[in-house]
Amino acid sequence: MASSSNAQWSSRWAFIMAAVGSAVGLGNIWKFPYEAGQGGGGAFVLVYLLFVFAIGMPVLIAELSLGRRGQLSPIGSMRKIAEAERKNSMWQLIGWSGVIGSFIVLSFYSVIGGWTISYMVDAATGAFTNIDKEGAGALFGSLLANEWLAIFWHAVFMGITIFIVARGVEGGLEKAVTVLMPALFVLLIVLVIYSAITADFGAALSFLFTPDFSKLTFDTVLQALGQSFFSLSLALGSIMTYGAYLTRDVNIGKSAAIIASADTGVAVLAGLAIFPIVFAYGLDLGQGPGLIFATLPIAFGQMPGGAIVGTLFFGLLVVAAVTSAISLLEPSVSYLEEKTGKDRRKIAIIMGIVIFIVGIASSLSQGDNWVSTLKIGGYDILGIKDFLTNNIMMPIGGMFTALFVGWFVSRKSMMDELAMEDSSFRVWYFLVRFVCPVAIAAVFISIMFL
Repeated sequence: MASSSNAQWSSRWAFIMAAVGSAVGLGNIWKFPYEAGQGGGGAFVLVYLLFVFAIGMPVLIAELSLGRRGQLSPIGSMRKIAEAERKNSMWQLIGWSGVIGSFIVLSFYSVIGGWTISYMVDAATGAFTNIDKEGAGALFGSLLANEWLAIFWHAVFMGITIFIVARGVEGGLEKAVTVLMPALFVLLIVLVIYSAITADFGAALSFLFTPDFSKLTFDTVLQALGQSFFSLSLALGSIMTYGAYLTRDVNIGKSAAIIASADTGVAVLAGLAIFPIVFAYGLDLGQGPGLIFATLPIAFGQMPGGAIVGTLFFGLLVVAAVTSAISLLEPSVSYLEEKTGKDRRKIAIIMGIVIFIVGIASSLSQGDNWVSTLKIGGYDILGIKDFLTNNIMMPIGGMFTALFVGWFVSRKSMMDELAMEDSSFRVWYFLVRFVCPVAIAAVFISIMFL
């Protein structure tokens, strides 16, 4: 991926691991458990799974196909395809929305990424040893209260992301993700087994897989839809950019199924690892973004070799976060490299620094200072960015992607691009034309205007 115009993945496996790395990150392990907790558990999980496979996966296939056909940045690909199909050039706004959305997401995602690095260091230095509920809460609170420390870790995380993107990711990232993503699965399974043996696994199973539809509100449905998009990295330009580096021999439909399944598997495993501990230690189900930081240290502090396992887990969570962050920085770097012809390293460094500066406000908003008092509709700055991207930009971007592919790109072009079996293509085409845009629009309008 050294160049935005001619780089390609070295193999289908490398692409799938990179795409899974893009999708699997904080959205699964940090965000899914607490959103499930706030959304009432089983009902949220059921709606989430429905959205992933009936709406998320068809849009994932659409984005990958647009990227591979365009072979450019999201903006360049959308403009090129619109011209080829003799459609209005305004369709490139889908690309713009993705690039801007990924910029906004990375400006707060990198703050959470910084927290994971801080916790990796804490685990390695024995800070979790014999920690209890109060101690875990105090540890997280002290990180947020120490504003300069939080900003420092935010800078470290962005520095790692800039370093990799500036160098191009084909050589380093491909080798790393093929080892680290399977390792993340293994560690999560180990945590699930640990939770099953030592914590309240029965309560967690009941909570996650027994739907209580009385707790299913319009807001819960929107959160589940937004989470399915956030988790799969949809409508942020990342998937379309990665699709631009795909060779013609890769089966997009099968690859998308693997990506969606792996992504969902991590989210469910994260819930099974975390919620038994939540119930066993009487933690707040809906406590928000701090759930993973206030919960997992308790487990690591009690288990034999917990310092080692905790260090490895948060280390791999850092890697999962970084692989996602790379995919969030890549669209804007790809576009500027394509547009200006300037050196990729300079573009990545400049864009990364700008995102870091914008992200400082997100970090400060979690502390105890005047920035944290700046709120709109009850949301602090980090929450505003999350709401704007997760609940507005991504669903709208996904809806227009589905509309464009389903109604404005010729059926023959899509059949040629995807090379699916007739029956599979018909199912996907029906979903992307009718189900995806209607479902996304209905949920979005219900929440925003009713």
